[in-house]
Amino acid sequence: MANIPEELRYAKSHEWVKVDGNKARVGITDHAQDELGDVVALYLPEVGESVSKGDKLAEIDSMKTSEVIYAPVSGVVVEVNTSLDDLPETVNEDPYGEGWMVVIEMNDPSEVQSLLTAKEYSESIEEGE
Repeated sequence: MANIPEELRYAKSHEWVKVDGNKARVGITDHAQDELGDVVALYLPEVGESVSKGDKLAEIDSMKTSEVIYAPVSGVVVEVNTSLDDLPETVNEDPYGEGWMVVIEMNDPSEVQSLLTAKEYSESIEEGE
């Protein structure tokens, strides 16, 4: 069973969001990193870039595949985890901690309400998406 922290919100596309005021810290879920296998590279957006919910936020390359990471909320990227440039495997080792990817200052914090709870995300995984 994948690790799915209760305090986070989730997108069906396997991104997680940790809300702090009008900021959202974003990464990929334990389930997603497990499916990807060994992460070898990340292509993250620049600070100051505007993103819209559902649009491409970043790309992630693993030994098996390359996947798009989608923005779970709309806003402006205010922080990027540049340590992942040198240590992309951190996404595998600590997806909810040091493996976070970006912080987005949200245009509309209520967008978070449309994301899945831990229970809903768990059910969506069990249903095989």
